[in-house]
Amino acid sequence: MVRVDENRSFVVADIPGLIEGAAEGAGLGHQFLRHLQRTRLLLHLVDLAPLDEGADPVGDARAIVEELRKYDEALHTKTRWLVLNKADLIAPEDREDKVRAFLSAYTRAVAAPEKSFIISALTGEGCRALTYAIMEHLQHHARAEPVEAAEDTE
Repeated sequence: MVRVDENRSFVVADIPGLIEGAAEGAGLGHQFLRHLQRTRLLLHLVDLAPLDEGADPVGDARAIVEELRKYDEALHTKTRWLVLNKADLIAPEDREDKVRAFLSAYTRAVAAPEKSFIISALTGEGCRALTYAIMEHLQHHARAEPVEAAEDTE
């Protein structure tokens, strides 16, 4: 439960087990993908500075988006924001170039995200702006949905 202020909150579901092959049932793929279908907004969290130097964050992000597409086109086209984490591990003078390079490669591989955020979960940098943007998005879309559907707060 994320509390934005005294009277506003929303629920976040962390789905860490989504892996390549999930659409075909690998890991807990189908279970996780079914759960994602009930959400109003997908946040695609990517480590901008992975600890493993051999990691390919753009490739990994592309693979997850492809799993969404293979499983369900409606899930693939659902509103998805890109959240780039671990900003604290990038020198401030290098951050803008690193983010620009990632977004350029990501956009070529997948598509431009509707919105993107740069955060540090460790220090909290950027988290407040992300939280308020999520709340605003959910409130806006809750007003546009029929009353029956508005009860699903994920």
